[in-house]
This record gives sequence, structure tokens and C-alpha cells, in this order.
Amino acid sequence: MLMETDKPGAATEWRRHYMLPIAAALGYATSVIHIYGLGPYIQPISDQFGWTRTQVTVGLTLSTLVQAIFSVPIGLMVDRLGPRIFGLVGVLLTCGAFALLGTATGSPGQWYLLWALLALATLPVQATIWTSAVATRFEASRGLAFAITLCGASIAVAIFPLMGSWLIGHYGWQRAAPIQAAIWAACSFPLIFLFFRGARDRRRGEAVAATAAAPAIGATLAEGVRSSIYHRLLLASLLFTFTIIALVVHFVPILTDRGADPMRAAGIASVVGLCSIIGRLATGLLLDRFRGSLVGAGVFLLPAAASLLLLGAGNNVALLIAAAALIGLTLGAEVDVIVYLTTQHFGLKTFGGLYGGLLMALSVGTATGPLGASAIFDRFGNYAPFLWIALALMVASSLALASLPRPAFARPRGH
Repeated sequence: MLMETDKPGAATEWRRHYMLPIAAALGYATSVIHIYGLGPYIQPISDQFGWTRTQVTVGLTLSTLVQAIFSVPIGLMVDRLGPRIFGLVGVLLTCGAFALLGTATGSPGQWYLLWALLALATLPVQATIWTSAVATRFEASRGLAFAITLCGASIAVAIFPLMGSWLIGHYGWQRAAPIQAAIWAACSFPLIFLFFRGARDRRRGEAVAATAAAPAIGATLAEGVRSSIYHRLLLASLLFTFTIIALVVHFVPILTDRGADPMRAAGIASVVGLCSIIGRLATGLLLDRFRGSLVGAGVFLLPAAASLLLLGAGNNVALLIAAAALIGLTLGAEVDVIVYLTTQHFGLKTFGGLYGGLLMALSVGTATGPLGASAIFDRFGNYAPFLWIALALMVASSLALASLPRPAFARPRGH
């Protein structure tokens, strides 16, 4: 068994596995194509079928609730089988299911069926798959490796709204969906096929003695779920994603309701994605150097400031861009912080199962946040009440992280 001093350092980890986080990032971006890519489609779908925004986005709620139900079983399966097979199959299924959204006819029943298919298709690409592979290959530089992996969501926020808006403008939304899915599959799948492989994934004919010689250590699933630390991570995950995903999904509609044309709104929204890349990388570096709970508590407060800016910005482009930047910087930190703290407090022994439970909370927040914002808009005719709710929830989420004790499985600084 490897002694602490024998474990590879950050430079060695990156030299051996530098392409793994990049491939995982593309896979993670695929897993959120239906979330961050939905914004430009909301208004044209609503206009064509005469639906409320709640009706348009309820499919997203249903799909993410399905993910929540299966998060723990999928995580346990990844612990046993390795993440590679899930990722390869899931990318193709997810892109195919997103393409099928373009076949919507205006029947609510058919719309919900399409989202049910999308829900099942995205089960093999949830965050557990991509982060578990990276966790087994990186330790000294795990924070940065997670950050690069989870930059996939940043890429999604930066690219998918612009891509969708451009394709909708040229081809209509029903043709745009399959074109967008095909483009993304062609870009992402080859790199995932070539480079996505965790320590628990076997190559054909490859011995796995090295993995067996150094079994993962950490808390059992039962120990983890009974811990108050785990409960605080669950609460922070739920409150954060309820708020931030709603802000991201509705960011384009928030701007277009103020008179911005769709392309300008998408351009401002792309700042969220660009800044989230900066936020993820900066957060990853900070997590490798400072106490993770305090880093997370600090960055989780940024959307509160963004909500205040959106409440008072009106049509001021500079303030709207600043709000997008603050949302992006935190969007670049949320899953990174939760995943990192999970490994630090509970180790890798049952990482898939424990993170699956946290992913359930993340999925519930993702499911209910956009729907809640839609319902509030439909009730009040504007997003102001939701922005005040968002401010309060982000403060509560930050406090939940700040209260965490020092982690039990942290690698000593300097190794």
C-alpha cells in the first residue's frame, strides 16, 4: 500500500492524466445541454404553442426529479463498475434525446414524454460519472482537476445559449434542437472515447493489481448519511442550485422582458459562462490552498450581490453584465466546492454513493428552481419577487458551508 510520501505530486498527476479532466469537462457539458441550452427556446416555444413559461419549463423539472431519484443507485453502480461505460453511452443518448425536443407538436402529453425520455437519457451522464473518474486519478491537485472537469458547465453556459439563439434565428427552434445536438455530439464524443478513463475502469487485458493494492479509504455510505456534515452539504446544495440554476435558465428571459433583443440578451448571458470558467479555475486553486468550506462560503454570497444588481439595473447594460459576471463566478464554484468537500470529509471509499445523495439535492434544486421562477413570473408578471428569494437563499447556503468543521480526509498541505 502506498505511503503518504510515496503518493504522486501535482506535476506527476497532470503529466500522467492531463487529458482526463478535459474529456470529463466535455462530458459534463453534455449532461447539462437541456438545462443551460433551454433558455433561448423558452420564448419561441411559448409563442408557437401558446403555453405559459411554467408549461415550457415543467419538463426540465420532471427530468431533474428523475435524476434525483436515481442519483444514489447510479453512484453506487459507478463505485462497482467504473464510470467509463456510463459516460460513453450517456453522451450519445443525451444528445439524441435533446434532438427529439424538436419533434414537439404542441401536445402537452407529448412534450412531457419527450422530457421523460431526456430524463432517462441523462442518467448515465450525471456529475458523479465525470468527477469519480477524476477523483481516482488526482489527489494533490484534486481541486484544480475538479475545476477543469466542471468547467464543462461553464462551457455549456457560454456556448449553448449563443448556439441555440443563432440556430433558432436561422432555422427555427424545431430544426435548431437536432442541429445543436448533432454539432455537440460530433465535438465531444471522440475526445471522451479516447481519454475518459478512471482508475477503476479496466483496459482490455490490463491488470488491475495497482488499483487493488491501494484500496480507497473513507467513510461508509451509512456513516456518511448519518453525519451532520453531510446534512449541511445537502442543505447548501439544495438551496444553491434552486437559486443559481433558476437565475441562469431565466437570465435571457429576464433581459428580453426588459426590451433587449434575443441576440443581445444571449450575448450578455454568455458572460455567465465565460466568468464561470474563471470562477471554477480560481476556486479550484483556492481549494487546493485554503480551507474548502470557507472558500465555498465566500463565493456562494456572490449571487446575492447579483440579485441586488438585477433588481436595480433596469436596462443599464454595464450593471447587467456585472450581474452576469457575479452569477458566473459562483456558477463556476458550486459543484466544485460540494464535490471537493465530499472527498475531504468522507474520502473515496463510497464517493459515488455519497455524492449521489448530494447530487439528488442538486437535482431537486435544479428541478424546482426554474419552475419556481416561472411560476413567480406567471403570477406577478416580473422576476423581482424571485430575485429577493434568491438573495435570502444564497445567504443561508453560505452559512451552511461556513459552519463545517475541519475535514477528516484532507491531504496534508505541501504534499
